[in-house]
Amino acid sequence: MLYFTRWKALAIILTALVVCLCAVPNFFPEAKVKTWPAWAQRRMVLGLDLQGGSYLLLEVDSNYVKKEKLDQVRDDVRRVLREAKIGYTGLNSRNDAVEVRISKDTEQATALSKLRELSQPLGGLLGSNGQRSLEVTDAGGGLIRLTVPPAAITERIRQTIEQSIQIVERRVNELGTVEPVIQRQGTDRILVQVPGLQDPTRLKELLGKTAKMEFRMVDTTVSPDQAQQGRLPPESELLMSASPPPVPYVVKKQVLVSGAELSDAQPGFDQRTGEPIVSFKFNTTGARKFAQATSENVGQPFAIVLDNKVISAPVIREPITGGQGQISGSFTVQSANDLAILMRAGALPAPLTVIEERTVGPGLGQDSIEKGELAAYVGSILVIVFMLVTYRLFGVFANIAVAVNVAMIFGLLSLLNATLTLPGIAGIVLTVGIAVDSNVLIYERIREELRGGRNAISAIDAGFKRALATILDSNITTFIAAAVLFYIGTGPVRGFAVTLGIGIITTVFTAFTMTRLIVAGWVWWKRPQTVPI
Repeated sequence: MLYFTRWKALAIILTALVVCLCAVPNFFPEAKVKTWPAWAQRRMVLGLDLQGGSYLLLEVDSNYVKKEKLDQVRDDVRRVLREAKIGYTGLNSRNDAVEVRISKDTEQATALSKLRELSQPLGGLLGSNGQRSLEVTDAGGGLIRLTVPPAAITERIRQTIEQSIQIVERRVNELGTVEPVIQRQGTDRILVQVPGLQDPTRLKELLGKTAKMEFRMVDTTVSPDQAQQGRLPPESELLMSASPPPVPYVVKKQVLVSGAELSDAQPGFDQRTGEPIVSFKFNTTGARKFAQATSENVGQPFAIVLDNKVISAPVIREPITGGQGQISGSFTVQSANDLAILMRAGALPAPLTVIEERTVGPGLGQDSIEKGELAAYVGSILVIVFMLVTYRLFGVFANIAVAVNVAMIFGLLSLLNATLTLPGIAGIVLTVGIAVDSNVLIYERIREELRGGRNAISAIDAGFKRALATILDSNITTFIAAAVLFYIGTGPVRGFAVTLGIGIITTVFTAFTMTRLIVAGWVWWKRPQTVPI
């Protein structure tokens, strides 16, 4: 156990050195680090509780999700019955069900059979305890009722949350923030933590917009005044402009191209006027639809609609066949940039409401850092003193190994771009105790071997060898606990689990390589007859 080849010793030293050097960027200003090569810029990110920032708890509008589900069922019923050429009347939504009355009794059975094909097992191919997405029943008198069960609504909300998390993450990342925390909380909520963002107003504006973008034609057959007086064509609707003062537009309900067919959007400036604009580009399908729509409506105005607000209504001067265009209006630089972010990130499947908001100031974060540092310093000093008093020279060896251990923790956290939180600092302090505990087990085992009559070198070798199993058992069980905390925990609990898990790995490395290498070097140099322990 005490013999190291030259290459093995060199590999241990180089591994520890390289990992420790990964922590170096944390001791330099961020502006300085950005001038370094990209591979050398990895550093720890301070969490919300250490550097301040914004905390938002968002809730999905469950009623909107339910309404969208019922609207989808109603549209599916209309499509199925039309394809089957079955006559019907009174297609409408009521409570949690869609009802339709079949015109002919002879077509009732066929209609039931066709509509039951719309019901699918919940949970994919494997099903979900026999539950289905729809309950199709014959209510008598030619009436067919399609009921959406609560389990189907819950599943739809779950899917909406998952999709919303992806879109929220894209929108937040577009702000240029570092290491935001975006995760599901409960059944219908999303937690958003953005370290370093002190003003959550812009964040709320970005996340509060559904960003459902549509390109539609303006209805020129009726004026907005006539529409406001009630003379509104059934295929059109009255929408207001997004910029103040609100201007009414009569817009056709038919969507020419949807925002889902956008492939890119970037803010810029109009070369003629210098005003902020947003340039956009469609994918192949969207470009084809947009080219056809503009070719058929030259000279007519079309509306760019965002969340049922008209943000621009330009006149089509010529066919736009390149699949790209620009939106101009009363934009500021920031509003143009925000619109581009929304267009790139995509539309939310349902509105999100901010139900809780907190802002942590940098002063509070700095106070947390100072107190965390004080706790770490006091704890480390007490451990160092204890080891020196109890084990003398071997206490020095243990303290060197623990120092390397802590440096390696910071190095690995930096390498992973991990977020350091206040509980994370607690995890590091706890790791110091665990690392010292491993050395205590080794040293006490050496003492027992000495009492058993072994000579110095034999006792040291046996102490390391026989303490290995005990140390591995204790650290593996702790690592399992840390893994469980990471997978089922959220926020600060995860931060604690990450630092604890990394600390356990570095502890096992330093206890059985670094400490053993230092002791082996001392034995080779001194050839001791007694052990100063």
